[in-house]
Amino acid sequence: MDQMVISSTILAAVGSGGVVGFMLGLLGGGGSILATPLLLYVVGVTQPHVAIGTGALAVSVSAFANFASHAIKGHVWWRCAAVFSALGVVGALAGSSLGKAIDGDRLIFMFGILMVVVGVLMLKPRKAVAVDCRPVDLRMCLTTAAVALTAGAASGFFGIGGGFLIVPGLMLATGMPMINAIGTSLLSVGAFGLATALNYASSGLIDWWLATEFIGGGIIGGVLGMLLATRLSAYKNILNRLFAALIFVVAAYILYRNWGTLMTG
Repeated sequence: MDQMVISSTILAAVGSGGVVGFMLGLLGGGGSILATPLLLYVVGVTQPHVAIGTGALAVSVSAFANFASHAIKGHVWWRCAAVFSALGVVGALAGSSLGKAIDGDRLIFMFGILMVVVGVLMLKPRKAVAVDCRPVDLRMCLTTAAVALTAGAASGFFGIGGGFLIVPGLMLATGMPMINAIGTSLLSVGAFGLATALNYASSGLIDWWLATEFIGGGIIGGVLGMLLATRLSAYKNILNRLFAALIFVVAAYILYRNWGTLMTG
């Protein structure tokens, strides 16, 4: 009986990781926000903070893997990537420390609200916009620093990648084209996730074996997603809307599950 429970848990972890990886490979972003809900409600992690810490580690590994492919294609602005990541890690450490200090159920309720926001953003199709590179002056440096610290803090607080904040933030601060912002952002997503994971690990809030299973599933799902992405590229906006609808459903479930706890807390 115990063996069956262990097998079903492994299957749930690998399958959930596969779903996140598949979404990331298919849509190029956003899928990582499903990591924490899947760990909580499918895999069966009972502690919200453990789900967030473990999910942050899985998100970090996925981001670094995707970053490598963008770097090979020359999409990365290395100096911006390094500066943004370094500043954002400070924010991620502060944000994750605050997140650890908050009651787990309250944190997950806020996570549900965040998912609604992400779902709304997913409904807006990304368009390639011509932008002018801005001069590297004091204003640009201060803007970059502010955006990096804010994005890092949000990423650390919720244990998410934060690409939906980082990509427009990089474009706002530096004026880089979207494809470069996407490639450059992945170093920050990986760095923020790793900083968050290490902060949670220092408090014993990561299930390392579960993270390994989840990441393994994510690698397989990512490959399948990327293979399918080329065939379904013409339907990208439809896929984004379907994914946004899925996010709204999951968000509604999270808010429903945690509303009573929030009211009585």
